[in-house]
Amino acid sequence: MFASLRKKFATGSVSSDMLTKQRRYDSLVRALHADVYRFAYWLCGDKHIAEDITQETFLRAWKSLDSLKDDKAAKAWLITILRRENARRFERKQFDYSDIEQDSLEDVLSHTTEDETEHYWLRRQIAKLEPEYREPLVLQVIGGFSGDEIAELLELNRNTVMTRLFRARNQLKDALEQPESRGQSNG
Repeated sequence: MFASLRKKFATGSVSSDMLTKQRRYDSLVRALHADVYRFAYWLCGDKHIAEDITQETFLRAWKSLDSLKDDKAAKAWLITILRRENARRFERKQFDYSDIEQDSLEDVLSHTTEDETEHYWLRRQIAKLEPEYREPLVLQVIGGFSGDEIAELLELNRNTVMTRLFRARNQLKDALEQPESRGQSNG
């Protein structure tokens, strides 16, 4: 075994292998970093945590890059790593927030345009969805995954995923149709 390693070092194939791995990794990061970060942000709702989770995701991806056999599956592979990394975050530390603390932690932004207000409102409504509905919806809308891909990522039956997507959209539609939830009451 050591003889074959020495031979690789002598011929330069180890450095060539590392360079190939680095190029593959750099290409992966350039192509998918924005999508991975966007999904992380939707999962946690915090810019700094999303950055940390994204960084951890790409660190784990580097360590196990050799296990990615098909580059076409890279996005799904990274999202799976990201979901596991997000779950680890809760294993490491238990958060104890009261309702009052949550209110004080909310991002209070002044929105100057109607589009920004609508975007903010929609993001808040999606964040209010139960995780079982929110996660497939975000994977579809933000990640661009199909129902089959979401089912594989979440390890669910495709019909379950489609039902959850349908219910998530209906919950958003119901929220949209309630004027008091948007501060548009006529009282």
